Amino acid sequence: MKREKIVELFRRLRELNPHPTTELDYTTPFELLVAVILSAQATDVGVNKATKKLFPVANTPEAILELGEDGLKRYISTIGLFNAKAKNVVATCRILVEQYGGEVPRSREALEALPGVGRKTANVVLNTAFGEPTIAVDTHIFRVSNRTGLARGETVRAVEDTLNKVVPDEFRKDAHHWLILHGRYVCKARRPDCPACAVNDLCAYRHKTVASAA
Repeated sequence: MKREKIVELFRRLRELNPHPTTELDYTTPFELLVAVILSAQATDVGVNKATKKLFPVANTPEAILELGEDGLKRYISTIGLFNAKAKNVVATCRILVEQYGGEVPRSREALEALPGVGRKTANVVLNTAFGEPTIAVDTHIFRVSNRTGLARGETVRAVEDTLNKVVPDEFRKDAHHWLILHGRYVCKARRPDCPACAVNDLCAYRHKTVASAA
């Protein structure tokens, strides 16, 4: 996709949603970190239902360490892979307390060293909690980037690297949220809603859907 189209694509997405943000519920960087760890292979809705009960009881590393793995599992048992996630969250909390005074570190290297935290999770925390212009590529963003021709790549990292090159600076901080929301609600996996798409005419997808007959 040429630069003029890229600028227009993000201009339109910004016009529709000037202040995009995550759909995970959180109030602190630590709550966001836990929510993102829990969201792997799970829906934001499902995570929010669990953290709505968890965070009033334990929303600091110290409080979750007091709960322990078994105590934490009682709150997150409705989320897929909850056993492994409970283990990772508790291990992460221990590191935060022992090495960072209970605070969430603001460097990618430190974040990626935490159990259950990969590059995507680190990018989400850096962007959403700390305002860094990082772009976390999930399945939605991977799909939208390849379909539209915005940033084609065979791997998540390849798409992320291309997005970091082609997304203009003025849009980079919010690009992650615009693209993920577009993929979640418009450019859906099974049947994209091309007739309702605000960037339909800019998109290079060859199999665009058409409006169904009334």
